[in-house]
Amino acid sequence: MLSPVAGPFPWLALLIGLGLAGGTRTLRRRLRALPVLPVGPEAPAPPVDRPVGGWTCVTALGVHPDESTVRAAVGHAERAGLLLLDLVPGDLPADELLTLLGRLDPDRTHRDPLARGRGAGHLLVVHDDVLRRAAVPAADLVGLDPPGLIELTARLRPFAALESGHAVAPELTATPPDPALRKRRLRAEGVPVWPNLIGRLGEAAAYTGACVTTPFWGALVFLVMWAQPYAVVAGHSPVRPRDLGRATALRPFLAGWRWVRAVLGPRPDRARTPAMDPAALRPEYARSVAHGLDAFFEERRETCPWCGSDRLGVHRRIGDHLQGKPGRFTLERCRDCAHVFQNPRLSLAGLEYYYRDFYDGLGGPGAEALFGTMSRTYRARAELLRRHLPADTAPRAWLDVGTGHAHMCVVGRSVLPDTAFDGLDLGDGVAAAERRGWIRAGHRGQFPDLADDLAGGYDVVSMHHYLEHTRDPFAELDAAAKVLVPGGRLLIELPDPRCWYGRLLRGLWLPLFQPQHQHLMPRRNLELALNARGFTVLAHETGRAHQGNDFTGAVSQALTALGPNPTMPWVAAGPTPWRRARRAALVVLSVPCFVAAVLLDAVGFLLARTAGDHGASNAYRLLARKDPG
Repeated sequence: MLSPVAGPFPWLALLIGLGLAGGTRTLRRRLRALPVLPVGPEAPAPPVDRPVGGWTCVTALGVHPDESTVRAAVGHAERAGLLLLDLVPGDLPADELLTLLGRLDPDRTHRDPLARGRGAGHLLVVHDDVLRRAAVPAADLVGLDPPGLIELTARLRPFAALESGHAVAPELTATPPDPALRKRRLRAEGVPVWPNLIGRLGEAAAYTGACVTTPFWGALVFLVMWAQPYAVVAGHSPVRPRDLGRATALRPFLAGWRWVRAVLGPRPDRARTPAMDPAALRPEYARSVAHGLDAFFEERRETCPWCGSDRLGVHRRIGDHLQGKPGRFTLERCRDCAHVFQNPRLSLAGLEYYYRDFYDGLGGPGAEALFGTMSRTYRARAELLRRHLPADTAPRAWLDVGTGHAHMCVVGRSVLPDTAFDGLDLGDGVAAAERRGWIRAGHRGQFPDLADDLAGGYDVVSMHHYLEHTRDPFAELDAAAKVLVPGGRLLIELPDPRCWYGRLLRGLWLPLFQPQHQHLMPRRNLELALNARGFTVLAHETGRAHQGNDFTGAVSQALTALGPNPTMPWVAAGPTPWRRARRAALVVLSVPCFVAAVLLDAVGFLLARTAGDHGASNAYRLLARKDPG
């Protein structure tokens, strides 16, 4: 008689099983990393050796904490040096618990200041100083449902970037899950509904395939998935879901029903200010282009802005594949020094038009989310500097030019805690960074214009993916030389125009970044310019500076080129049914392309580490010292 396990090798079931085991282990680890509040009369009070300050307890509708829980929460926050503490009820429903643990890594929350603020949506203890700096009115703290409280947690987290935490409150009772809030809760937790639905369908297809190809092993991994909630909370778990038995017994059926409710549920109502409402902005954008695009460009120049040669050739002609705004842009390449530059370049009016709603306004949340994923890159920049400093020394003051919202600065503080970080930029983000406490001081304006006031004030100046945006890179380098003290360090990171992928992907290569990038300079050119200004190059990195987004960026830009988002205010025809349908179809068709692109970018990341100096890296990083005298 044949064994029930005989048959084809269960490779699909094996892969699913390994994924389940790894996922379950991660969820268990995260759950047990959550501290548990002491409760009852023995709960220690807040320390009395220093002022406690004012605290505010924010609860979701239907949550009624007792005094001992609030007292224990404030005491825990004070002892741990926290300004923001989210409490997880001891009986949080299983689905909400697994969703929270899938997005929340307690260890990363403590070490990564850019980790997104996540919460259980029940009770938040926040220091009044955080509410003051975040400018949260008292009306925004009452009448919140669980998704609203999760959104508030994410809103406050940047103002307590290194002082946020979570804890389990055993005596805090969770509210019953409300299916009508499912879609809003997923959005508040940063879970995109449609991509995750596609992922769930892929999982279902994988389980089905395993059961068809190897029925015994397929059924076994399906049963393991079924029992996963029990496996996560087994043993001495700080949380025991109130519905653990029901949630486990009906898990496959409830999971499908929840996702149906999430997809078919009403779109969340979003109160928009005029600055964030595409429909309100559409007339303004129409007026900007009413007389054509000529005013957005200067006259074409006949010589290279880097070396003065007149031996120029067209490198690429590209549309706006970033936002889908109207216009065509020409990049020319110098045949003598290989400098690539925008010609004709944008005028000041053009810069204002094409930058509008990219880093701020409509594009602000997306840019903030993207920059929040780059902690490893920011840390690598600071560590390059630290490796080339005298032992046991740290810079006194660091100026980050083109700082945006100062993501680099707040991560750099975790590498160099004794260094004061300042930021400089044109946008509103530098003021927001100062309110968040991510920088000591924010300077707003053009770097060359402010250099005299800042002269000799900094030990380090950094320009990360900034110099390629500027109109006159030489003036920026001169400003850096003026601002640095003798022996100070200049840290620069730029796209590398020698990268293979630029030739392969042509106009869809993301580092071309048109129309924002006005200069792409080979590393040798930059080194010579630094030497001419009294700098000595100490180190360079290529593979470590690689951005790892060549192919995913190409797919994203192709999607924008073929079907721009019709809801955006610069799309002249507006969101007609045909445009919406075309955009939706292109998004669906792009899914397998994005999957392939992610795999190719992973291979590219490995190549960049081994062959970055030979063109496999799309960026390079330079560290230079200002010579004395």
